[in-house]
Amino acid sequence: MSSNGMIRRALGEAPHVARINYGERRRPAGAVSSTLRRIPRYFRPYWRSWLVIIICMAITAVGALIPPLLAREIIDDALPNRDSRLLVWLVVGAVLVGLFTRLVNVGRFALSVRIGQGVMFDLRNELYRHLQRQSLRFFTETRTGEVMSRVNNDVAGVESVVSNTPNNIVNNVITVVATTVLMLSLNWQLAAVALAILPFFVLPARRVGRIRQELRRETAERQGGLSSFMQETLSISGFVLVKAFARERYESERFRERTSELRALEIRQRMVGRWFFMLVSLFEAIGPALIYLYGGWLVIDGQVSIGTVVAFVAFLRQLYGPVSELANVHVDVMGSLALFERLFEYLDLEPEIQERPNALLPPPTRGAIHFDNVSFGYVADRLALDGVSFEACPGQLVALVGPSGAGKTTVTYLVPRFYDPTAGRIEIDGHDLRDLSLEWLRSQIGIVTQETFLFHTTVRENLLYGRPDATPSEVEAACRAAHIHEFIAGLPDGYETIVGERGYRLSGGEKQRIAIARVLLKDPRILLLDEATSSLDSRSEALIQAALTPLLAGRTSLVIAHRLSTILAADLILVLDRGRLVERGTHPELLALDGLYARLYHQQFKERANGVAAGTVSPLVARALEETGSTPGGLRGAVGGTTKPA
Repeated sequence: MSSNGMIRRALGEAPHVARINYGERRRPAGAVSSTLRRIPRYFRPYWRSWLVIIICMAITAVGALIPPLLAREIIDDALPNRDSRLLVWLVVGAVLVGLFTRLVNVGRFALSVRIGQGVMFDLRNELYRHLQRQSLRFFTETRTGEVMSRVNNDVAGVESVVSNTPNNIVNNVITVVATTVLMLSLNWQLAAVALAILPFFVLPARRVGRIRQELRRETAERQGGLSSFMQETLSISGFVLVKAFARERYESERFRERTSELRALEIRQRMVGRWFFMLVSLFEAIGPALIYLYGGWLVIDGQVSIGTVVAFVAFLRQLYGPVSELANVHVDVMGSLALFERLFEYLDLEPEIQERPNALLPPPTRGAIHFDNVSFGYVADRLALDGVSFEACPGQLVALVGPSGAGKTTVTYLVPRFYDPTAGRIEIDGHDLRDLSLEWLRSQIGIVTQETFLFHTTVRENLLYGRPDATPSEVEAACRAAHIHEFIAGLPDGYETIVGERGYRLSGGEKQRIAIARVLLKDPRILLLDEATSSLDSRSEALIQAALTPLLAGRTSLVIAHRLSTILAADLILVLDRGRLVERGTHPELLALDGLYARLYHQQFKERANGVAAGTVSPLVARALEETGSTPGGLRGAVGGTTKPA
């Protein structure tokens, strides 16, 4: 076989697995050294435990050298002199030394496990906290499965290295140094023969480690892709879509293809360098043979004793074993560096939304919102909002109206600083949002989205998410105000009923009323509401309108209006089109303009035109409202105000 063929075999390049073009991925110069410098930071909090571990390692390293010396005394002294007493003491001493070193090793292992798990705990929590600081843009542009893979798979992938590698490196280095010093002190010629083989253990390890690093990175990326695939197709929404289009066979085949690629990578990753380590183990057998050969000549010449040669062979195990493990550690570390690089890639992400030092913590807000020439774009050279200016006074109901993609949702994203405007400023009570504490700002705002999210837990825990210290009576009062208490009480376990993933066991109207109750418990002064009731039946629509009555009362509300009664009740209607604020005013004023609002009004609410002209809703909804005890006028009428005429 050619030398190139030997190298390929030694590196484990299996012919049936497709090669990976590693040249396609280029990391910045110095990336490996930078990553290596960052890893020790996670071990510093445990330096006291490390000090104890190093002492234990020194004890076990010295203890491992004693049995070969005792064996030499047995061969050179006790046996030739037929000294049975000395023989017994030497054997007992070897047993006691072995027992003591093993007890020390148990304590060392316990400390190592605690340090390793502590580092994993710190790393995983730091990563999760950092992800919590990212803006909404990060999560809209990153697949959820990819994020989950980094937090779970990548952190778990470095567990063995974090738990064992530092311990193995220090222990093996101490053992190699101690063994080398002792061997040189016994006989430098035999020591030179033993040490001459060491380069064959170390030199190829660098290339093996580099290849395993590339494979580990590729494997981690494929695992992230697989996690994203499963998250999409096995979630409730994805599962329903697959069933609806009868694509089970297609998705199963896609899954099989992805797992087949991952299987090939996993096999290659585990096989890379196996031939190399087989050759290393061959040198472990060659070393004793050379010692016996050369040492035998020295014994014949009377330069060393037989016991010294036997002791040297025993010392080789203390030398070659740790050196081999150090070479293996290098390979494993290089493989794990790929995972550390992926983790540090996330940890190095600069949060888009930054809180300024000494951020303001004003008193509870009055609810005055001011947009001053605000522009914003999700992507470069394309504005979602362009020079938008308006003011919402405390307690006002402001409706946002416009065609799809006009920028209505973007307005509600900017108020809690999910994004920052690219131009202009947004103020609350005269304070620029960028000067305020993020926690304070978001504590003043309640949000009810069009697509209500509930956690896979009990109804009560979902409600308490808005205010964890709420009492049972306060929870019940909020649910009564949201017209959902009777429904919850009728569930099999009442407030302790599990709602299922994303609240899938509940209807859309039931989920929205629970979301309204959750915000009522929080009791914010500013409300952002994507009021999506157009797709609900008339009774659910009426119940939600009744639930919105206490929610909107006395709060500054920005409402993305889908319902006619909300538009009629609004103190101010803002009409957006292609990111620009094109019209503003009350319902009668905007109808009189005969512009975009009037066209939308006639298109979307034509069926209810007769009812709205008198300040009421359609007869079907009116009957449902009457059943729930709510008034049929607009939302403002329901809270004691007057509905503006058409």
